Amino acid sequence: MFTGIIEEVGTIKGIKKGVRSCILTIGGKKVLEGTKVGDSIALNGVCLTVTSMSGDSYTADVMAETMNRSSLGKLKAGTPVNLERAMSAEGRFGGHIVSGHIDGIGTVSAVEPDDNAVWYTIEADRALLRYIVEKGSIAIDGVSLTVAYVDSHCFKVSIIPHTQKETNLYTKTPGTIVNLECDIIGKYVEKLMQPEEDAAEAEKAGITEAFLAANGF
Repeated sequence: MFTGIIEEVGTIKGIKKGVRSCILTIGGKKVLEGTKVGDSIALNGVCLTVTSMSGDSYTADVMAETMNRSSLGKLKAGTPVNLERAMSAEGRFGGHIVSGHIDGIGTVSAVEPDDNAVWYTIEADRALLRYIVEKGSIAIDGVSLTVAYVDSHCFKVSIIPHTQKETNLYTKTPGTIVNLECDIIGKYVEKLMQPEEDAAEAEKAGITEAFLAANGF
């Protein structure tokens, strides 16, 4: 689990492409402190497993499913990336619950300065926007942010100078593809609020009202 508080902006050092997958070599320092092979590090919001380490870099495998769901297929050598180690038990919960499992991608459609902040407008499919609520949480390329506006086509976030400085969001311009992870709470609530589907599944399993009554329930 992650919190969306970026620890370091690293750099893509190399990409070894497969047919539908790739192996990334990522440069970083802070995220490698106390890290071992097999640990998880979120890269632009995508949870990846460390497969090897050497000096100030590490490698991670990216499978086809992840390539299809995220923007990782568009990475190039030299690209700055947001990095965050999995949350430790004694760590502070400074952001929100972030799983590192991307729901989909969005496209930056506008970047507008506003005094000391910068507004980013992100266009996304309605399938994702249904889980995004005003004043709720959203992870953009792994950065925990508060939604300031949402409609049926896009949502907006306002970013303070500190976030601009400590993440790679300063590199985002109109047309840039970003990874999006919606607040997981909404997805669980939706799943639990589907009685017809639950009833159908229960009936398939042989658990009906008649069955429960016959067994003393």
